Amino acid sequence: MSDADQGPERHINIHFSPEIMGGTYANFANVSFSDYELTITFARVDHEVEDEEIPGVVVSRVNLSHRFARELSDALEDALSKWSTREGIKNLPELGDDDPRGA
Repeated sequence: MSDADQGPERHINIHFSPEIMGGTYANFANVSFSDYELTITFARVDHEVEDEEIPGVVVSRVNLSHRFARELSDALEDALSKWSTREGIKNLPELGDDDPRGA
């Protein structure tokens, strides 16, 4: 089946409620899986506590199919690669008067 046979291109139009727009902060994640799905549990933990038991609170839990998990993994890898490249460019040393290109 060619691209022309698939019909018009579709776009996902997602809306956020004001309560969700700010997002939720997490600094810990646990991934578990079964034959049917993966579950990612996001939490916020207090690493500054020196007790044996570190306190934390679950802020979100997401269940996803294995196929979607692969797509998410690929998207995260792509985004982290782009971020890393951008950070590398931002941290290049500035060229001074001793520019070897003679500029």
